[in-house]
Amino acid sequence: MNLIVCVDANWGIGWKNKLLVSIPRDKKMFQEHTLGKVVLGGRKTMEGLPGGTELKGRKNIVLTGKKDYKFGKAMIVHDMKEALEELAKYNSEDVFIIGGEKVYKQFLPYCDVAYVTKVNYKYDADTFFENLDASEEWVMTHDSEEQTYYDIEYFFTIYQRKERVEKGAVL
Repeated sequence: MNLIVCVDANWGIGWKNKLLVSIPRDKKMFQEHTLGKVVLGGRKTMEGLPGGTELKGRKNIVLTGKKDYKFGKAMIVHDMKEALEELAKYNSEDVFIIGGEKVYKQFLPYCDVAYVTKVNYKYDADTFFENLDASEEWVMTHDSEEQTYYDIEYFFTIYQRKERVEKGAVL
């Protein structure tokens, strides 16, 4: 499985149920990686998508504890067991975890590749992603040249599980 996230310099990802920053090239990269794939996100993340509806051109799966929840044509799962059973129906390379904080924490152990847009600024944040630079299990295998959007500096990075890299499965 893959995950895709945009983090600030403190690995912050959100503030009051909103993204910290909106960068057009980051959105484009997100679309390029996930189009035609399976995306799984928590209820609040999915409800916060543009237009408040599922992502077009993707199989959308929403993880929520709400039993009678509906979200457009999205598949609804209610716990990790149900989510993993549903995700097992797809090629794991086609699955992207898209947040939020609790969902990332739950699924990180099942992911092998992390597409991380790293913004070189510390925002006020109340939700965070695990610092992969401090993890012994992950290694950065790609780091783009510095990108800019107005005064925002950012980088597109790819992290992979260390064991995957040691086996020569580098992207």
